[in-house]
Amino acid sequence: MFGLFKKDPIKKMENEYRVLSEKAVDAQRNGKIELYAELTFQAELIANKIDEIKKEHSKK
Repeated sequence: MFGLFKKDPIKKMENEYRVLSEKAVDAQRNGKIELYAELTFQAELIANKIDEIKKEHSKK
């Protein structure tokens, strides 16, 4: 019953990924390639963590 109120960590991470990706696209459009590269790298790290968590849940 108490699990009903727990927030899903995957949703939070997916939101962070989406925000970073949008910021990366804006940086690229504005010619800030170094910022684009950094934001893209951070977004990829989050995407990898999401994949790992989903794999662990699928094993259960």
